[in-house]
Amino acid sequence: MARTASIGIRVEPVVKGALEEAAKADRRTVAAYIEKLLIDDLEAKGFLPKGAAE
Repeated sequence: MARTASIGIRVEPVVKGALEEAAKADRRTVAAYIEKLLIDDLEAKGFLPKGAAE
């Protein structure tokens, strides 16, 4: 799936730091890590069919 839509968010510095650490631990960029978290949550809650974002 082509990534053509963007989302801008603001978070507390402590959240950004934790996010950067978690992304690094998962060997992903921050953007890729956030996308994975969003997809996993949306699939788990039934808002996005499993595999639809691949």
